[in-house]
Amino acid sequence: MKFSVNHACPCGSNIKYKKCCQLFHKGKVASNSLELMKSRYSAYVLKDAKYIIKTTDVNNPDYTLEFDQWENDILEFCNASDFINLEILEFIDGDEESFVKFHVAVYIKNEDQSFTEKSKFVKRESKWLYHSATFE
Repeated sequence: MKFSVNHACPCGSNIKYKKCCQLFHKGKVASNSLELMKSRYSAYVLKDAKYIIKTTDVNNPDYTLEFDQWENDILEFCNASDFINLEILEFIDGDEESFVKFHVAVYIKNEDQSFTEKSKFVKRESKWLYHSATFE
C-alpha cells in the first residue's frame, strides 16, 4: 500500500503526515530533539534512508562516509521491518544535549522485536542530530 501525505503521520501525532513529519523530511529544522526523534521514526517507517543519514551526528558509532552502503543497510532494515507503534516515555530537553526515551513496537521478519531505547541528541550549528542510544 502506498502511503498518502493525507494519512495520519507515523509518529503518532494524529496529524496528517503532510502537516507533521513531512515538513522535517522536506527540510524544516526540528526545534527540539523530540521533534527530530519522531521525524526519524517516521523516516524509518517511510523508508527515507537519506533523512536518517542527514540527521545522524558524525560522532555516532554507526556513522560512515560509505553513504551508499549505509543507505542500503538502512533500507534493508526498513524493508524487513513492520513498524507498529511509537510510544514516548520520557523527554529530557537541554540546550546542547537532550534525551528521548521511547518504546517501539516492531516486527522484524515476522518476529516481535519491540524495544525501549533512550536516544541521545546533540545540537550542532543550531541543528539537532541523533548521537547514540542505549537499549533497555
